[in-house]
Amino acid sequence: MAQALLGLGGNIGDVRATLDEAVHRFAEGAQVKLIARSSDYRTPPWGITDQPPFINAVIAISTTLTPRALLTRAQACERALGRDRAREQHWGPRTIDLDILAYDDLVQSDATLTLPHPHLFERAFVLVPLAEIAPDRVIAGIQIGDALKRVDTAGIEKLARR
Repeated sequence: MAQALLGLGGNIGDVRATLDEAVHRFAEGAQVKLIARSSDYRTPPWGITDQPPFINAVIAISTTLTPRALLTRAQACERALGRDRAREQHWGPRTIDLDILAYDDLVQSDATLTLPHPHLFERAFVLVPLAEIAPDRVIAGIQIGDALKRVDTAGIEKLARR
């Protein structure tokens, strides 16, 4: 089985409930097994900053799905939870976002999927929860704990477990 890391986030509605439902739906069945889930973090918006804060988390999974099939599953989960990519602003508010951050040690880039995620090492809102569950993981030759030291984590708040 392959191991993959996914980032989850949103800033519309009851985001924490939506994240819980996304993890449940995504890891349902024999093809995807949840290995770990980070805490939820309240984070400042990235890209377009004039919007509500986000809630972000990261999960580690094992899977028999290919990267493309995993992406299809993530997008189906987003749609089931109310996301309409065609009608939303890029980097704008959303109910849910699921991004594949890494898939084993695979490096690939095409029109629909780039692995590892092209902005992984720029985004504290991903690196903080990722470092919680996989600080020693090396992606593209960079240890997650080291990558976290290079980004500004101001404004990121770990939320109490529910």
